[in-house]
Amino acid sequence: MKQKKPSHKSLSVQQLEQLAQQIKQWGKELGFQAIGITDTDLSVAEQRFNDWIAKKMHGEMEYMSRHGIKRTRPEELETGTISIISLRMDYFPEDPEQSIALLNKPGKGYIARYSLGRDYHKVLRKRLQILAKKLEQEIGSFGYRVFTDSAPVLEKPLAEKAGLGWIGKHSNVLQEKTGSWFFLGEIFTNLPLPVDAAASNHCGSCTKCISACPTQAIIKPYVVDSRLCISYLTIEARHAIPAKLRPLMGNRIYGCDDCQLFCPWNRFSQQTVESDYFARGDLASPELITLFLWTEEEFLQQTEGTAIRRIGHQSWLRNIAVALGNQLASIANSDPQQSRIIIDALTFRLQYPSAMLREHISWALQQQNKHSVSNKAASD
Repeated sequence: MKQKKPSHKSLSVQQLEQLAQQIKQWGKELGFQAIGITDTDLSVAEQRFNDWIAKKMHGEMEYMSRHGIKRTRPEELETGTISIISLRMDYFPEDPEQSIALLNKPGKGYIARYSLGRDYHKVLRKRLQILAKKLEQEIGSFGYRVFTDSAPVLEKPLAEKAGLGWIGKHSNVLQEKTGSWFFLGEIFTNLPLPVDAAASNHCGSCTKCISACPTQAIIKPYVVDSRLCISYLTIEARHAIPAKLRPLMGNRIYGCDDCQLFCPWNRFSQQTVESDYFARGDLASPELITLFLWTEEEFLQQTEGTAIRRIGHQSWLRNIAVALGNQLASIANSDPQQSRIIIDALTFRLQYPSAMLREHISWALQQQNKHSVSNKAASD
């Protein structure tokens, strides 16, 4: 006769402690590198978040303020939530030195390393659901909901409270033995699980992430103005990129990793073992011209299943036009043959129906002239 599962409401303190350890073991078996548990109190993070919103540093990301207190009070988002299981999955696909070198390679584009493989939302959500189902099989039906950057959830403060790492001066979560190259996911639950100790901050006096930011978007320690951030400009923003910021973007065409690439703690990062996060095709070190000449159909085909696809073909071309303009400025007089190839590619796209895109292409074409004028003035 099958033994009846105990109701989660009748679990003793000792049983809940054992269950928490079992959850962590299951999580690691499912490919998560760290699992922690915390409560729902985000009062400190709520004040910081509200101040950030009040200063409009979220830019066009109106969804950041859309849900009111649901983002900072988990029990308001999912009624009955008592405990939150926070989980970490590493994603970095290569040696950081390769990524740093790519930032200065002529003709190449830089894509944020988190987006080179399969869309992490799909990978994490599936694993989180499996974990929740395993838990349900163990204790019977209980209240839960899984998240991974998919709802109004303050993932980073929750991860910090759950002991997964501390929020660094660049606003990413850091762990002293693994750095910051990881995704986060959560399970909100009505189980009164024992909570873990919060992580302590180890940034000290280091400000390398602040110095490394190309656009100085980290306006002070722990505060990022999204409106200046290359990740925001190339992914979230749908408007024209401010002209004064374009030269600072270099060859970054989807996101930016500089604050992580130059963080000393990432010396200890480990390459991911998840094949889903390995780079697809030539996205790890792509040719700008090749990407710029993709038709919309090719763009959708080549980025299928990745996070890149969500920005759409127009924003993709806008970002690459800026990168080509920056390359044109850097080689205008030293490599006339390559300059001609870039000019021809940009000119080809001048017929694109979007006025916003045409303006970026025109700006890119002007960079050769600006470089030439600058050189002439220097020689005079």
